[in-house]
Amino acid sequence: MVSQEQRRRQLAREKFLRQQQRRTSARRKARMRNSVIASVLGVVVIGSVALYTTGVLKNDDDKKTNASADVTPSATPSSKAPDPCEKPAAGAIKKETWKKEPAMSIDTSAKYTMKLATTCGDIGIALKTSAAPHTVNSFDFLAGKGFFDHTKCHRLTTNGIYVLQCGDPTGLGSGGPGYTIPDENLKDASLKGNKYPAGTVAMANTGQKHTGGSQFFLVYKDSPLPPSYTPFGTIDAAGMKVLNKIAAAGENTGAGDGAPNATVVINKATVTKS
Repeated sequence: MVSQEQRRRQLAREKFLRQQQRRTSARRKARMRNSVIASVLGVVVIGSVALYTTGVLKNDDDKKTNASADVTPSATPSSKAPDPCEKPAAGAIKKETWKKEPAMSIDTSAKYTMKLATTCGDIGIALKTSAAPHTVNSFDFLAGKGFFDHTKCHRLTTNGIYVLQCGDPTGLGSGGPGYTIPDENLKDASLKGNKYPAGTVAMANTGQKHTGGSQFFLVYKDSPLPPSYTPFGTIDAAGMKVLNKIAAAGENTGAGDGAPNATVVINKATVTKS
């Protein structure tokens, strides 16, 4: 028979454990949200200019201050631009994850391309296979599993840096494939002067080394960032038109970093050996 005092202590312990679990879960979720850009933008200084972002790269909920000398005005929520994209194709997002990076199965000496068939148009990407073999191999594996199909591109940044971020099946900035891949190609010749040029496709990460998963960002305008995000592809001309159409529709906060007003859904992602 449990006394009232023993029962009271038991309930107190259970309450304490629940509180600890909630705090641990909140901290884990906050770390997961750190997808490429906010973690960077909070610390990167170009000249005397601090970058603004909530976390393309850090995460969707954190807000960083900004004083960029080259700022593209974004529409306020009350002046939301029309959605330039079509309705998503029917289908469900896959929820499968894996514990380990897939074994190398691509031919690192061959050329590979990735096609993102989105609701806003097709985006073709020439992949840098030999320079970023782990990354390309991972995308080949995930695309083959249908991992990206029916997922939203969840973040558009129009202030300080200019990117569209995709690849999260949760659509919240915290999802991934269950494994991480190493950073690669950080000395790519295109990354001069702490800048990712327009047309670059690069991996998002948590701000720590070797924490890339499935989230990636597409650069539609030269963006000041340190060489910390694996550049693994280049967008074709038709894809840049699609990307600029998405950017022109703005994002939903009016502050330069939020969900795109355009309904950007990857209907199908395909990696092809050429």
